[in-house]
Amino acid sequence: MINFILWLLFGALVGWLASMVMGRDAQMGALMNIVVGIVGAFLGGLIFSFLPGSSVNINDGAFNLWSLIVSFIGAVVLLGIVNLVTRGRAR
Repeated sequence: MINFILWLLFGALVGWLASMVMGRDAQMGALMNIVVGIVGAFLGGLIFSFLPGSSVNINDGAFNLWSLIVSFIGAVVLLGIVNLVTRGRAR
């Protein structure tokens, strides 16, 4: 149960930081920040798992600075993809 709460808090923090960097904070609420943070953590873990010499990431269950960085990069990549897909649509 505590692990689930940590995922939510960690996801909210990472999603909020990524939305601030990508300039989408005004369009996103707390729930979307959590979703972006959690999906970004998985995406970042997937991206970094293919790099040689990659270390532990959040997908392995480790909560540390490295997993925060990997999750943040994954969330920024996710928001970048969303920006590309929704570029022509009204926001």
